Amino acid sequence: MASHRRPKQPSRTRVTVLTTAAAAAVALSANAANAAPSEKPSKDEVKAKVDALYEQAEQATEKLNGAKEKQEKLQKEISTIQDNVARGQDDLNELRDSIGLAAAAQYRIGTIDSSLQLFLSSNPDDYLDRASTADQLSSQQVEALKKIQEKQRELAQDRAEASEKLKDLASTRTELAKQKKSVQGKLAEAQKLLNTLTAAEKAALAAADARASRSASARVDLGDAPAASARAEAAFQAAQTQLGKPYVYGATGTASYDCSGLTSWAYAQAGITIPRTSQAQANAGTRIYSMSDLKVGDLVIFYGDLHHVGLYAGNGQVLHAPRTGTVVRYESINNMPFQFGVRI
Repeated sequence: MASHRRPKQPSRTRVTVLTTAAAAAVALSANAANAAPSEKPSKDEVKAKVDALYEQAEQATEKLNGAKEKQEKLQKEISTIQDNVARGQDDLNELRDSIGLAAAAQYRIGTIDSSLQLFLSSNPDDYLDRASTADQLSSQQVEALKKIQEKQRELAQDRAEASEKLKDLASTRTELAKQKKSVQGKLAEAQKLLNTLTAAEKAALAAADARASRSASARVDLGDAPAASARAEAAFQAAQTQLGKPYVYGATGTASYDCSGLTSWAYAQAGITIPRTSQAQANAGTRIYSMSDLKVGDLVIFYGDLHHVGLYAGNGQVLHAPRTGTVVRYESINNMPFQFGVRI
């Protein structure tokens, strides 16, 4: 006969766990259903983030420019040293040949002395240290040996200097690659953000930027604003001819510019060479800490780390290459954190 046992009832603990789990699942489902989708950043938020990235890119750009300038300087110095070493080696060979010819002549007539034999078989420094008396050689031979010593010392110093500069060049090239990668990364990140905007939003940003540029241009009073000097005026006039040229990091003209590329190019047209980077340009002349004392053609340095520079245009405006996505234009000096002016 079949057994008719009562099924075992679930324990109170198991019921509680199952009930709690079910309730949690229901709550999660409800939250998922009611959760608002992640909001797309607004046009203004995107602009603020992009502007911050462009500023960071410009900071890296000025470091990149500095590394480029240092690399070029080191390459020139190394080339000069290497040329000196080559010429020095030729001179040393000639001096050695002259001593060798003298020794050969003495050998042929059987008059070569032991001191000259000593020189020919060892370092001339050792010879002079070990020679017992100066009259073992003729005065002409002594002078030749001294010249050889001096030339050897010069060559050793030049080679050591070239070696150090080559190490410095390798380090500079590493820094150059690092800064270039940083700039490109910031620009790519900014572009990715811009790509989230609609065509209408992009057009609205461009229109606002154009209006600001036109407004700044209208406020530039070229008639009454005095120039800092004839050269400063010439530099400013040269920069004016580049209005509308695009900003490109690392560029020095004339198809495109970055901020310090424009200012260094402009002053070059006036016959004055100023440093390549904004930080170096900040030390290229007399600093002017009051905006009211600025004159047309003065350099204007912005931001605490001095990573941006423009030319004072008068009436509270600057002429500069702002950042990626813009062109050489006028802009209010108050749009950026002013540090000081520099009168070249």
